[in-house]
Amino acid sequence: MAALRGPAGLFRWRLRVVPGGARGAAGQQCYDLLVIGGGSGGLACAKEAAQLGKKVAVVDYVSPSPRGTRWGLGGTCVNVGCIPKKLMHQAALLGGVIRDAPHYGWEVVQPALHSWRKMAEAVQNHVKSLNWGHRVQLQDRKVKYFNFKASFVNKHTVCGVSKGGKEILLSAEHIVIATGGRPRYPAHIEGAVEYGITSDDIFWLKESPGKTLVVGASYVALECAGFLTGLGLDATIMIRSIPLRAFDQQMASLVIEHMAVHGTRILKGCMPLRVEKLPDGQLQVTWVDLASDRKDVGTFDTVLWATGRVPEIGSLNLEKAGVHTNPHTQKILVDAQDATSVPHIYAIGDVAEGRPELTPTAVMAGRLLAQRLCGRSSDLMDYDNVPTTVFTPLEYGCVGLSEEAAVARHGEEGVEVYHAYYKPLEFTVPERDASQCYIKMVCLREPPQLVRGLHFLGPNAGEVTQGFALALKCGASYEQVMRTVGIHPTCAEEVAKLRISKRSGLDPTVTGC
Repeated sequence: MAALRGPAGLFRWRLRVVPGGARGAAGQQCYDLLVIGGGSGGLACAKEAAQLGKKVAVVDYVSPSPRGTRWGLGGTCVNVGCIPKKLMHQAALLGGVIRDAPHYGWEVVQPALHSWRKMAEAVQNHVKSLNWGHRVQLQDRKVKYFNFKASFVNKHTVCGVSKGGKEILLSAEHIVIATGGRPRYPAHIEGAVEYGITSDDIFWLKESPGKTLVVGASYVALECAGFLTGLGLDATIMIRSIPLRAFDQQMASLVIEHMAVHGTRILKGCMPLRVEKLPDGQLQVTWVDLASDRKDVGTFDTVLWATGRVPEIGSLNLEKAGVHTNPHTQKILVDAQDATSVPHIYAIGDVAEGRPELTPTAVMAGRLLAQRLCGRSSDLMDYDNVPTTVFTPLEYGCVGLSEEAAVARHGEEGVEVYHAYYKPLEFTVPERDASQCYIKMVCLREPPQLVRGLHFLGPNAGEVTQGFALALKCGASYEQVMRTVGIHPTCAEEVAKLRISKRSGLDPTVTGC
């Protein structure tokens, strides 16, 4: 098929001979749109295009992790990311609720025991139901699904190979690469691959990981260590440099502080040197303190690497299609319309250079791309003011600029930061510590003091941040937020009561109700 620009910018489709192979050749199937990758972005793009009347195919294959973990259709978010992570985070939060319960009059046997096996089975069953749901949705929209590993033959043709070795040729006028990424193993560390696991494995363990060392400073590292601690396990985070590097650093410090106070051991400025398996099956980790150059040793049941992710492009043979990548990150170079160096080949989601590694942005980018390809819209994905939340034990939600980024862009004198330490009402009766519950709003100093960033650390941070993200998207000013009536008594209302600026030097601790 070929796309021709018609009246009002709409695409018209016509048959054409695919370069490198005749249309309808034996074993070759032709589509209007071929999506490589069955994750959130790829599925959203495929389903949208099919709904708009196009002939669409999705080819997806999950290579097992070094530990042999496999999963179904749906990508990282559904199988080894957002969904199982949030459910295990919830399981950990329930442990805190159980400890609070006696203060509210409930007679609960303490300490309550947790079964990893029961939790894991329930979480995995839900994930499998989502896998099945995605397949049903593709079938309902008449999207052809191939569980094949894809590689380019030429600019319009992809070869798919099944687990059993069966090959098929798929050609399309437009191809979307949405293969996402996989965790990076520090292969230079002795024993890292042989004995370690990653987020590709933790959610599919049948038995408790036990005493766990989490290596990394990313949100993945902090979230995993956080829910492991909350489930009553001995968890340690080893951080080489800066935690949550891409986030506001004051907020990151408070996140780490809260985790340390509530039982997670933090090893700062340390780097693992090797992992060895002891005769009893435990793992002995040797690491070095980078400041003192002193070496230390610890034993763990599990070592989880959370040291970043790499794009899943190894088997795609991008060079045969002429698709260019960033030589440093290996991510695919794209323009504002998600087009690669080959105009009819696109890349969305985590595999694309310069895109946030977030499910909702990939989903929206995929839908918008499909609408543009089908001539239904010319809208581009807007990556400004994208909200997100780090699901650590005390959740951190943010949208817009960090304080550091705002100062770098507008100068220290051009920025006003309003902030508050607050105590959630739910924390009062059980006398929970609220030292790290903190909010700050980053505004321009010049009237009308447009809000450029919001950072919220506390319970249900994602729910709070989602609402205020709309305000930032609509260009809200500080005064407009202050004129917003809060819902009482909630944590979210504290955002609409931020009266004290950092510049004033006044105590920002909220008193009263």
